[in-house]
Amino acid sequence: MSKRSELLDFALLGLLHEGPAHGYELRRRLNEALGAFRALSYGTLYPALSGLLDRGLIAQSAGDPGARGSAGATSGRNRIVYEITAAGKESFEQAARRIDTAAYEDDGFGVRLAFFGRTEADVRLRILEGRRSRVEEQLETVRANSTRSRERMDTWTQALQRHGEESTEREVRWLTELIDAERRHPTDPGPQP
Repeated sequence: MSKRSELLDFALLGLLHEGPAHGYELRRRLNEALGAFRALSYGTLYPALSGLLDRGLIAQSAGDPGARGSAGATSGRNRIVYEITAAGKESFEQAARRIDTAAYEDDGFGVRLAFFGRTEADVRLRILEGRRSRVEEQLETVRANSTRSRERMDTWTQALQRHGEESTEREVRWLTELIDAERRHPTDPGPQP
């Protein structure tokens, strides 16, 4: 199974952990909450749901045929509603406790962060620290490349390089703030918007 498939399964189980939903709702919530899945198509979603069904991690049932669609009109047909099973909850919890390099990468970190509310404090802290370390490595690489090639760059390329460096510095500061907050109050649900 690819890392992206694992992330999608984790995200689907996390959303269904919050309550049953139909495919359209799952896709909408994934697109809203998880930047990594903005381009998620139904051709990706439904095979993932099918795989979770086959493994017994979710169950499906026919929804209310009078349920209102996104435009407020009734569809007149049953929508399939997906619900997490006990095995799915256990699988999600195991995945939430797992710390590997994928948890620090761009896509993986965003998905894991979206479900930090259901993640143990020590795991959250290790993931945040791992992500910060990864981003600091990226920052050093950006700075080294910038220093080596600055004289060969035009002003536009230099501006782009500075923008990348400043964005990476901001992420390091943000991660440091999250880590500090987590160390002070490990039982808090997270930063307030």
